[in-house]
Amino acid sequence: MTEHEAAVTFMGKPLTLVGDLPEVGQGVPDVALVGNDLEEVTIASLEGGPLIVASVPSLDTRVCSTETRRFNEEAAGMGNVRVLTVSMDLPFAQKRWCGAEGIEHVTTASDHRDAAFGEAYGVLIRDLRLLARAVFVVDSGGVLRYKQLVPEVTDEPDYAPILAAACDLA
Repeated sequence: MTEHEAAVTFMGKPLTLVGDLPEVGQGVPDVALVGNDLEEVTIASLEGGPLIVASVPSLDTRVCSTETRRFNEEAAGMGNVRVLTVSMDLPFAQKRWCGAEGIEHVTTASDHRDAAFGEAYGVLIRDLRLLARAVFVVDSGGVLRYKQLVPEVTDEPDYAPILAAACDLA
């Protein structure tokens, strides 16, 4: 597996990412994740309209929580655009967090079992076994139309181009 040293930082400390980011214009990898109900969730199972896929280190952190709440608010008014947030959090923790935060327009899924999403999307932080903060916009045919790897894991993504890319596909 390819490793990219100093691909992102965490509080200024360089971190190595495992895997390669998918290329815009190419089909995205369809990996198996674990849903809040412990059932399998795949990217393909969420196709049918534009899809925003956000990877975050943990929903129980301030920035990840803020980001996911923001996407939940945006998704409420974006028609057929779906949002998937992926983390290494256990499904039970994701379900608890979503219930406590009133998340209704974002699907959360866990990559805790084998880090297949992290490796396939190039966002697995080698030393922490967490996911880097990144966002991918996928069209209804499963083709990547926009990607954003956030250089500093503790920063929020730049929402404007993500939302614009998703709305352009809606």
